[in-house]
Order: sequence, then C-alpha cells, then structure tokens
Amino acid sequence: MSPLPSSKIVNLEIFRLPPRWLFVRVETEGGLVGWGESSLEGHTEAVEGASAALRETFVGWDGDRIQDIWQHAYRSRFYRGGPVLMSALSGLDIALWDIKGKKLGVPVWQLLGGKVRDRVKVYGWIGGDTPQAVLEGAAKRKEQGFTAVKMNGTGAVDWIDSPNVLTDTVARVRDVRSLGLDVGVDFHGRLHKGMAKQLAKLLQPLNPMFIEEPLLPTQPEEIADLAQMVATPIALGERLYTRHDFRPYLERRAIDIAQPDVSHCGGISELHRIASLTEIYDVALAPHCPLGPIALAACMQVDVAAPNFVIQEMSWQIHYNQGADLFTYVVDSAVFAVKDGYVEALSGPGLGIEINEALVRDTAAQYVQDKAWRNEVWTGVDGSLREW
Repeated sequence: MSPLPSSKIVNLEIFRLPPRWLFVRVETEGGLVGWGESSLEGHTEAVEGASAALRETFVGWDGDRIQDIWQHAYRSRFYRGGPVLMSALSGLDIALWDIKGKKLGVPVWQLLGGKVRDRVKVYGWIGGDTPQAVLEGAAKRKEQGFTAVKMNGTGAVDWIDSPNVLTDTVARVRDVRSLGLDVGVDFHGRLHKGMAKQLAKLLQPLNPMFIEEPLLPTQPEEIADLAQMVATPIALGERLYTRHDFRPYLERRAIDIAQPDVSHCGGISELHRIASLTEIYDVALAPHCPLGPIALAACMQVDVAAPNFVIQEMSWQIHYNQGADLFTYVVDSAVFAVKDGYVEALSGPGLGIEINEALVRDTAAQYVQDKAWRNEVWTGVDGSLREW
C-alpha cells in the first residue's frame, strides 16, 4: 500500500472574486489542494490582511493537525475573535478539512461521525422590498423546487416609527404563504425594540417559519424578552463568531434556531462545535450562507452530520450576486440540484465540489483592481443613520 501524500502546507493563496467573495486555496507538499472561503461582506481588505498573517504563520505546518492549527490561529495571539480574524481562520480551516477528506478519499461528513440524514433541506431568498418582487420571486423559487423561502421584513425604519410602515410587511408575508411556501422573515437587525415587538406580534398569526435577527445581536436580554412574547421561532447567529458568543443567547433561552456562518465563525471545526452546543439547549441549527459554493459545501458537511440541523440557506440567484452566481466557479453545479426542497448529501471526497481554478485565477486577476463590495448606508429623512 503506497503511503499517503504529505499534508505539509507549502502555500496559502487568497482570491478576491465577484460578487463579494474571498476564496482560499491551500496547497500541500504532497500536491493536495484544499479550498476554503473567508468571505466577510464589506470588510474584504481586512480579511485579506489577516489571511496573509495566517500564511506567514502556518506555511510549513502539518495540515493534518487541524485542531492544533485552529487553536494556534485563535489563541496564540493576545487578541482573538471578532469577524475579521474568525473569517480568515474560517477559510483556512475549511481548506484543511477539504484536504484531509481528499487525502483519505472520503467526504468531510464521514470524518465528523458520518451521516444522520441523506439530504439537506434548503431555502432560497426572494428579496422583500416590494410586494411584486416578492410574489414573482416566491413563484420562481417554487418552480425551482424550493418549498421554503426567506425574505427581508422591512426597509429602513426609525427607532420608533409609524405602525403603518409594518403593514406592507404583513401583506407580503401573507401573499407568499398563500403560494403554499414556508417563509422565514429576516428583520436584519433593522428594527429597534419598540417596532420589533409590534412586527413580531403582527406576523405571528401567519405562522412564519422563523423571524431572524429581530434585534441587533448586542441585545441578548431584549431578544430573550421578545422570545417570551411570541410563539414564532427566533433565529440569529450570523454576527456571532464563536460558540462563546452564542452562550448568552442559549443561557437566556433567547433563540430557537442558531444560524452561525461557516465563513465567519471559525470554519467547519467551530460550526460543528456550535451544532453540538446548541443541541444541548434544544436549539435547531440552520447555518447562514448567502455566500459562495465553498461555504455552502462546507455547511452541508456539518448539516449532514448534525442531529439538530433543520434547513440550509443557499445563495442561488440571491439579489447580492451581481457579476457571478453560486454556480459560477464550480465545475459541476448538479451537486447542488434542488428537488422537492432538498439537496442530496455531497458524496465526493473533501467538500464534494470541484472548483474551476483557471476561472478563479483569471477572474481574480481582473477583479482585484475593482473596489471591494460595500453594503448600502441608509439614513432617515432627518439625516440620521439607520440600520441596514
């Protein structure tokens, strides 16, 4: 039996790509290549800098030692955590799991204990800013094979605003539900407590699948209060970066669905740990992923192995995807085919997808000259900043 190829890390490359993604390529001495994703929407340059520091540290290390590398990346420097450092670590971690799976010839989920399900339930985005766009988007998603969708709840809302601004939201959710689709409503942290309470109460009779980020993630106590007021499941977690960040929400019984983002929370390693932690509190897992195919494949590896997983976000034709879409950089998009609301478990070694490296390199060489993606900045009629 021939020896397995060396996992010694010899190179780490970062690729800035449209629409707003950062791909990570890790190569080993034995010729193995793993792909990760460190996309942090709106802070691309900061993550590029943090990733360069990881390259300086870990080239020469044994890539098989995923846990050891993760701990050193997270703990060996005095300052730790936060979106930038954790996103950089996420890309490296995902790539190392991809390498290990390819080295052993098995999917990553096999290394996480094996499957507890054969397919993954998914949902697609339908926007949410205008009634007509929502109805058209929902009908299209239904044709594409989705049985569940997610939509924005509101646009810009003042700290305390007229109750009339919530009327259209209720009408849009009612219209989508009339098509026979389950719907998650993303408050996006745009509402403050006084308005969020009203909207949560108004939506409850429509039985949304969940309400997401009803308040900003700085408000665990207030979110816990809201959780006691309504029966609708409360989901959040995309702006929490480690299992430690989830702890106050879990201890206060503030959430029903955890939504960590594999590109922000520390990769597959930490996503898997968060899944186990939240299961203790009878909290479901629904990873956040409005990002690229590497992040989606990484999420699905954990989804397949986590008992408390319920549904997976995927960014196919999401409104953010300008200049490239979910399948642009993958060789075979059929692995993400949606049928009756589900995607089959990825079966290939590592992450189970093949990246078109030539396209990634050509696109990144051109795109690096462009300004990195930025989210919109909203202000009210009085000129004051509002949450986006």
